[in-house]
Amino acid sequence: MWIYRIFLLGFLLFLAINPAKAVYPDKPIKIIIGFPAGGPLDAHIRLLVDKLQTSLGQTVIVDYKAGAGGTVGAQFVMQSTADGYTVLLANTGTMVINPAIYTKSPYDTLKDFQPVARTAQQPLALIVNKDVQANTLKEFVAYAKANPGKLNYGSAGNGGISHLVPEMLKSETGIFMVHIPFKGSAPAFTDLIAGHVQFMAESVPQAANYAKQGKVKALAVTSAKRNSALPSTPTVIETGVANLDVVGFYGILAPKGTPSEAINKLSQAFKEALESPDVQKKMIDQGADPAYLNAEQFTKFLANEMPRWAKAVKQAGAKID
Repeated sequence: MWIYRIFLLGFLLFLAINPAKAVYPDKPIKIIIGFPAGGPLDAHIRLLVDKLQTSLGQTVIVDYKAGAGGTVGAQFVMQSTADGYTVLLANTGTMVINPAIYTKSPYDTLKDFQPVARTAQQPLALIVNKDVQANTLKEFVAYAKANPGKLNYGSAGNGGISHLVPEMLKSETGIFMVHIPFKGSAPAFTDLIAGHVQFMAESVPQAANYAKQGKVKALAVTSAKRNSALPSTPTVIETGVANLDVVGFYGILAPKGTPSEAINKLSQAFKEALESPDVQKKMIDQGADPAYLNAEQFTKFLANEMPRWAKAVKQAGAKID
């Protein structure tokens, strides 16, 4: 009996010194979006949530920390506990444009975050209010030149791709438009439809939805090839107005120092969600391309993209203090 008691005491002492390690994930996971609800990032993650929850065996919560072109949400995640339970769904602007366009960026993407997975690639559509007197991009450029300074363009916020692409168009065509930044795509679209701003460059899924409803006119897409969601809309290059070939992307970032076990499980869950035939069909129908990269591949991708976009920012002359 005394041998049994010694063994039991030893076993209890071992457990006290070496508590059982919880297997990740053992509680809900929060995905932060740096823009308001109702925008393209929100629509994107809603396609994936159910599959993610099945793969991870936990509830996935989507939360919004809007402001400064996604910077507020990025800072929130950067400062969160690096345990895999708070991650960021970010777009091109947040990941690679903001660090180049802000004179004093509050974060460095590759130093302050651990890339988890790229989830999609998609071009932008150049769209105008339905009452603008132009039905093609060439007509719009002529209209803008005839009305210098009288046209406004909206964006999802300072520093994002929806800010930079119009600046690139302005640089290449010599037109002048006034930039009106919003806290996300949804409020920007509201003002575009109302006519308070006349022009936007926005992700194809969001733009195609409004164009098909007749609320805006789509003049061109920024990819090298036409998009299936807007098959009759030419590319910018086709119009001969400018040499723009721009494709944005979405991805998941975790705070630097997040355990590799969490990174790998999250990345695998996104892979499984993006390989689902019904998810792929919905994404393609909306105008986005499922474009999964794992953590290592996504890290290399971002390392290549950052200098490319820094060059584009410099050429467009877009800087924010």
